[in-house]
Amino acid sequence: MSYYFSKTIHMGMDAAIAHVTDALAQKGFGVLTTIDVRATLKKKLDVDFRPYTILGACNPTFAHKALLSEDKIGTMLPCNVIVQELGEGRVEVSAVDPAASMQAVDNPHLASIAGDVREMLKQMVAGL
Repeated sequence: MSYYFSKTIHMGMDAAIAHVTDALAQKGFGVLTTIDVRATLKKKLDVDFRPYTILGACNPTFAHKALLSEDKIGTMLPCNVIVQELGEGRVEVSAVDPAASMQAVDNPHLASIAGDVREMLKQMVAGL
């Protein structure tokens, strides 16, 4: 089982981040965190890296259900979506497959929730 869904789109990095943020919102997700990996690596290690941003996406309804089902599940939240520049006007968007990451937790109710979130994220990526 793959641990992510991915799609390459043709637009600039800033436009892609805005596009993905809007697509997430249409599925009920908000972006709680935005990590500019390129800037962080430059600041902390003084290394150059391609434009690479991690969006920490959360659907409050499903996060609440997951937390009620498994109180330590917050260690696996939010759902990460990465946006990385490939060059030549191409950007790859990849989202975690929560069903794959939640397999380590033996909780059938949580598996059902992860399956629902999986479908929403899969549809979001496919619709880009």
